[in-house]
Amino acid sequence: MTTIQPKGEKLRQAVKWISENRQEDESRSISILIQEAAHQFNLSPKDEEFLMSFYKENSD
Repeated sequence: MTTIQPKGEKLRQAVKWISENRQEDESRSISILIQEAAHQFNLSPKDEEFLMSFYKENSD
């Protein structure tokens, strides 16, 4: 049974998951992590684009 989550909750969980994985292994590609998070948390393409821009802005 799936759980209904408030709008944006999956995105918050994905950011947390990506951050945890980056701390474990900083050499992992952020784009690969975003793709994995999108699949794991069933994110929309729009959410995936947001994550790409979010991490691009924060890496500068």
